[in-house]
Amino acid sequence: MSEGYRTERDSLGEMEVPADAYWGAQTQRAVENFPISGSTFGRRFIRALGVVKLAAVRTNVDLGLIETEVGAAIGAAAEAVVAGELDDQFVVDVFQTGSGTSSNMNANEVIANRAAEELGVSRGERTVHPNDHVNFGQSSNDVIPTAMHIAVREAVVHDVIPALSRLEDALEDRATEFDEVIKTGRTHLQDATPITLGQEFTGYATQIRHGVDRMAATEPRLAELALGGTAVGTGLNTHPEFPSRTADAITDITGLEFSPATSHFEAMAAHDAMAEVHGAIRTVAGSMHKIANDLRLLASGPRNGMGEIDQPENQPGSSIMPGKINPVVAEAINQVHAAVLGNDVTVATGAAGGQLELNLFKPVIAHRTLESCQLVSRGAEVFADRFINRLDADTDRIAAQVEQSMALATALNPSIGYDAAAAVAKEATATGQSIREVAVDQGYLTSEEADTVLDPRRMTERGILGDDS
Repeated sequence: MSEGYRTERDSLGEMEVPADAYWGAQTQRAVENFPISGSTFGRRFIRALGVVKLAAVRTNVDLGLIETEVGAAIGAAAEAVVAGELDDQFVVDVFQTGSGTSSNMNANEVIANRAAEELGVSRGERTVHPNDHVNFGQSSNDVIPTAMHIAVREAVVHDVIPALSRLEDALEDRATEFDEVIKTGRTHLQDATPITLGQEFTGYATQIRHGVDRMAATEPRLAELALGGTAVGTGLNTHPEFPSRTADAITDITGLEFSPATSHFEAMAAHDAMAEVHGAIRTVAGSMHKIANDLRLLASGPRNGMGEIDQPENQPGSSIMPGKINPVVAEAINQVHAAVLGNDVTVATGAAGGQLELNLFKPVIAHRTLESCQLVSRGAEVFADRFINRLDADTDRIAAQVEQSMALATALNPSIGYDAAAAVAKEATATGQSIREVAVDQGYLTSEEADTVLDPRRMTERGILGDDS
């Protein structure tokens, strides 16, 4: 044995493992087999693996299938995994065997060796066995999708939905603040009838609110757990009460209600629930992208663009142009959307890629979905705190633009007809006059009538313009 290493063994024989590592032979083989991306699973997924192992050992002890002393040691080790104390021991690359067996065995070996220490035994002696004890009544084929659902559901409930709600609140605050700011509406990037800046922001807030609803709607499918199906869904080598008891234990640990899968065969062979939740993430990332693009346009200039809103001065915008400020946070949100779209292709492809009794894209589906959850949740928080909450309206510029808008001619339709209104608009465009000036000068309206018919505030409200009844 080399200095600084110890010898561990598995069914294939002996392996040298770093002496201070809790993992064992199978994990070490995976480290050597999969030096692919350099990316390992993050906190959410490692925690979920710990939750599965903790719940499983509690069930197996209660059923009399594992000795109380050994079960207590495994439970203590699994709790350390749940708490994040052993994250540095989860060293297997995300790109590995498609069932996630390497990551499951990484968890089994780490917990077994940590439990052995709890019992006063040296690492690697297999007094606490990674398969016979920690993995009792389980298979990688049902553990990994179970951990996937737990991790993603916790991310949705604790990260994504709160962050989106925070962004929605920020947009609602701006909608209220800007309710009296009448501005030029735009369709096809051309001037259209007036709208309030508050109404624009109400639309943005509603997009995000619907995104929250979409995320929450995925929870019932995420709440179904594959655990108890073992290898192919039949539950071979598992106590009949194991699925329901362990789902109850997971509920107790997480504070979120989980239940055994409606069909363990579906839960292991297909990952439609993951495609569903990522579709919701993709949609809300698209909403954020749209909002960010709009705000970049409205802040463009500031003198030679729309310049309707004053963006926050978060950082200098150029290394060569003094005084330039860019919409850097909005641009980051645009990039989040691009990354989430890429992840969506991966997740959708993987979720549809099951073959017979097992889907073999489990690790990458879990990793990319959790990455998208993180991107959207952190992106939403930054967007709210460092951009939306710091915006202001340039009311003078907005008012001047409204006065010069050719689209005000739309309000003339009920009073003078479409053709006459079009003639007024063409004359105003040719002469540089306002719609009001041309309509009055050509005798279509009196000055008093023009004040009423061409009142921009009235144009932001539903009804027939020019109707005083």
